[in-house]
Amino acid sequence: MSTAADGGIEDPPAEVLAEAAAAFGLLATPARLHIVWALSQGESDVTGLADRVGGTLPSVSQHLTKLKLAGLVRSRREGRRQVYLVDDPDVVTVVRLMVGQLAERTGHAPTPASRLRGLGA
Repeated sequence: MSTAADGGIEDPPAEVLAEAAAAFGLLATPARLHIVWALSQGESDVTGLADRVGGTLPSVSQHLTKLKLAGLVRSRREGRRQVYLVDDPDVVTVVRLMVGQLAERTGHAPTPASRLRGLGA
């Protein structure tokens, strides 16, 4: 990043801010954040994700479709099943950092699956 005339860091272009806001908007629901958290730990199919996040198959599938359209996750075929993974390592970093920091701050171990489930995931 370049520096501004006053020595600070220059503001990013409006397009970059809009793209970041859209990504954060998609992660603003506990269910989608939980899905991305789970996928940051490793690949999974819809059934495994639904079991882990406590959602129904149709609901988790809809969330995955939105995350996939936004380019945050991708899928690949493994035989008869679709396996999902996070498509952007920077998203993994941000999600792990945010969830990990909040878990530390509240005195919870960095395994927020049960905490996120309690938030409606």
